[in-house]
Formats: sequence, structure tokens, C-alpha cells
Amino acid sequence: MGGAYLLSLPLLILFTFKKKYRESIPARFFLRHNPPLPGGKIWFHACSFGETRALKPLIEAFSPDAVALTTTTQTGFSEARKLAETVRYLPFEPLLWFWIGSQKVLVVMEAELWYLLFFLAGRRGAKTMLINARISDRSYESYRRFGWLYRRIFSMIDEVYAQSETDRKRLEELGAKNVQVTGNIKLARLPEATKRYEKPEGIVVTAASTHEGEEEGIVRAFVAWRANRPDAKLLVVPRHPERFGKVAGMLERMAKEEGLTFARWSETHSLDADIVLIDAMGELINFYAVSDIVVLGGAFVPVGGHNPAEVLPFGCRLISGPEIFNQKAMFSAVEGAIFSDLSGLEKALEKAVTAEPLSLREPVSLEPILEGIRDVV
Repeated sequence: MGGAYLLSLPLLILFTFKKKYRESIPARFFLRHNPPLPGGKIWFHACSFGETRALKPLIEAFSPDAVALTTTTQTGFSEARKLAETVRYLPFEPLLWFWIGSQKVLVVMEAELWYLLFFLAGRRGAKTMLINARISDRSYESYRRFGWLYRRIFSMIDEVYAQSETDRKRLEELGAKNVQVTGNIKLARLPEATKRYEKPEGIVVTAASTHEGEEEGIVRAFVAWRANRPDAKLLVVPRHPERFGKVAGMLERMAKEEGLTFARWSETHSLDADIVLIDAMGELINFYAVSDIVVLGGAFVPVGGHNPAEVLPFGCRLISGPEIFNQKAMFSAVEGAIFSDLSGLEKALEKAVTAEPLSLREPVSLEPILEGIRDVV
């Protein structure tokens, strides 16, 4: 492993010139501004932004000076600094030998199954826990193929908290012990609107987190469906801001062809037009709060889907495309999603008008995890 590390040094240095790696690579591979964790902590570890944010209700259950939090990405690190006083990047595995000290407990989020992380933490006195654990359909065969490795890793994990019964069975097959099903902890605390906007008259449809190849089909379905509901509004929220200009041009052209009005939110801050491009970042939750139907993007093209749980607090009906392979766990935790491809979206919109709002299948409880931590602190 040391030889591979040396051989990869030129590539690592090259990657540090990329903005997304500018902090994380020097910290993880060269320990720049990344000293060892102080000992005696409740140590949480997550990979990126979403996993780190999901730890918030668990971290808040303990005194700030009792907690340490590590991540592996810059987005995760930025979020971690909002949640804990002691925050570090998790170093490259060989560096863990002299970086990990004695901790009370190690709580690892989801699929961060690093051999030396669990081995050294446990050897140096920490209780080891894997939480929100899951094994997706896509990765199941890969886990089985390397079962010999995962059995060794799971032999070093004291307790595992799985998202579902299917995950529990798969984890136990790979050697996990003391497995409990607690549900997906990302659903334990749902988002709230940060601003309040006035809801316009009529049914508001929000096309959320859309990707290339989705907007035009969504607009065509909306226009056909709107023929019988002329007061309906469509809000389009592209996933990537660099596409705002291109999508604006397309929406304006299509609106003009259909005799509809169009506006850009950044220019009008109004929802009065028939079709509105939401060309602003960090506002999607606020527009869910004024929506009746959400058409969730990233699943009408093979992107893998986006998180449906953010819709839950707002009583919306949810329509998704079929390509949800990255979000199967989240969709399996909710009830009432309507699935359609773009060719059937007009009918799906009509079905959504009288459908029940999206809801949670089962409540999620953090108590078993908190009890597991409190056992040793």
C-alpha cells in the first residue's frame, strides 16, 4: 500500500489544483492542517454532505465538547463545521496508524467500511458502530464477491443499525452481528422552509432538480394537462446552475409557442407567470412549500433519481421517473409516489390531483442508536 501511495503522489498533487479537492487531498493524504483527533471523544464519521447532515440529531444529543466528527469530502467538511467543534478530514488509511487515538465510541455512517478505521479504533478501546447501513441491489453482488474482506471488517464492528429488513439479511450474510433495523435516519429530521412565499392561485406544479433531457418533456406534458386546468402554474428548478441560461431560453420559446407567459425568478421574484424558471440556489425547499405536485427530476433520464423525502413535510403529491437506482432506499421508505416516464406524464399529473400526499411508511427512531452510544459514555 505504501508503494501505491508513493506512485500516486504526482496524481494527488495534480488533483489539488481542482477546487473540489483543494482542501481535502492535502488534509487526507498529507495531513495538512489535519492533526490527530483528541482522545476520549464520541467519534462520528460520514463521507459527504448528505450523510454528514443526517448526523445532526445524533450529535445534538451530546455535549459539543464530547463529540468529534470526520468526513472525506470538502462539502462534508463544510457541513461538519456547522455541527461540531472538533472536525477533521479522515486521512488515507495507512496514515491512521499514528492518527487515531483512544476514543470512547466510533459511529460510522452508511458504507464507509474501511478496514483499518474499524481495526485501529477497536484496538485502541472504542466501541464500534455502523449506522444507517444498507446494501443496494446494484452493489449486492460486489459485496458478495469480496465477502472474505467484508466478513473481516464486520468481525470488528460491535453493533450495526440497518435501514431495512432486506439490508439486515444481507448484512448478516456478510458477517455483521448485533444488527437492528432502525429505518433510514435521514428521515428522522425533515427539512423546513427557510422563507415564506405567497402561493399563487391554481395548482402549482414544481419540476424539481431537473437534468438535461427532462425539461422539454415535462413542459410538453404540463401544457397538455393544463388545457383542462388553465390556472395551473409550472415552476422549473434545474439541478445545476450552469444550465439556467440554456433552460431559460428553451422555456421562453416553448411558452411563447403555447401562448403562455414566462418569467425568471431572479428577475421578477414573482410566481404569477404560467411558467417560471427558479434560477436560484438553496430555494427548492421553499418552493416545495407552495407546491401541490412535485415532478422530481433525475429519474426521467438515467441519473439515478433524487431524494423524495424533502417533499414530505409539505403535503405534496410526488411524481418520479423510473430511473431511481440511486434512491431506491429512500423511495422504499415513503408511500404514495407516482411513477411515470415522460410519455405518460400527462396522465400522471391528472392522477396526482386526487392522490394522497407523499407520506412516510414507518416512523424512524434514533433511540436504539443513542442507547448504543450511551452504553459506553
